Amino acid sequence: MSQQLNGATRVHFIVGDPIAQVKSPAGVTQAYHDRGQNAYVMPAHVAPQDLANWTAGISLAKNVDGIIVTVPHKFSCFDLCSTTTESAAFLHAVNTMRRNSDGSWHGAMFDGVGFVAAMRDNGCQPEGKKALLIGAGGAGSAIAHALVMSGVTSLAIVDENVARRTTLVDRLNSLNRCKVEHGSTDPVGVDIVLNATPMGMKQTDPYPLDIAPISATMFVGCVITAPAISPLIAAARAKGCATMTGADMFGRVRDLMVDFLVETSTDSVSNFTAVTKVDNAQ
Repeated sequence: MSQQLNGATRVHFIVGDPIAQVKSPAGVTQAYHDRGQNAYVMPAHVAPQDLANWTAGISLAKNVDGIIVTVPHKFSCFDLCSTTTESAAFLHAVNTMRRNSDGSWHGAMFDGVGFVAAMRDNGCQPEGKKALLIGAGGAGSAIAHALVMSGVTSLAIVDENVARRTTLVDRLNSLNRCKVEHGSTDPVGVDIVLNATPMGMKQTDPYPLDIAPISATMFVGCVITAPAISPLIAAARAKGCATMTGADMFGRVRDLMVDFLVETSTDSVSNFTAVTKVDNAQ
């Protein structure tokens, strides 16, 4: 049952540009209510050049407890946090922010661990597999990090932003866990094919990669939630592939975000160790 909106309601925002496509306001609000929390999530459409001023403004409201971050603000919001989790510090990106005791912001990134958890839910165990990831943005970077930490044997990354892709490849290779390299849109020879770009949200979008070589032995995943079945997922299913959708990812990420924001899960919160940021420009 939904909680009644009143003066004691705790307010959370989800910020993005655009924002109309997101499902988090209803889904996360319901997750709060299922836990007995009097809290609501409200969408905020904020342009990149206005992000810092908007964050400073809503920070003045003492009943604003959290910010969920979506495209294209995940890297920029990292710079607005005073502290972050260790994984967010590695990625220089956040998708969730909660208040510190002094009113400043503590950031975390759950896109990657949520995505890999959803892969496992759908029958894909990444350990020992070769993966191809399209997209090195906020979500893509987090997914790449989670794949490396989960035990893939190799990871190839594709992104049209060469500088961003190179930075991510170099940083992941510094972990010395598996081979991370610059990839291509040809999926031949891999076990896992993942799309972490918006390609497929518009009917006119091309596929994010060459679908002709995709075979039934491959696992295919996509971050897109609208449409519910992206063209890539539809094509993969037609070839007999096991798949996961953006909605699968969202369910897992939502639960992690709510744990973080309300601190109800001791096991999860133990992984949210704060890292104080000495220099936001690092």
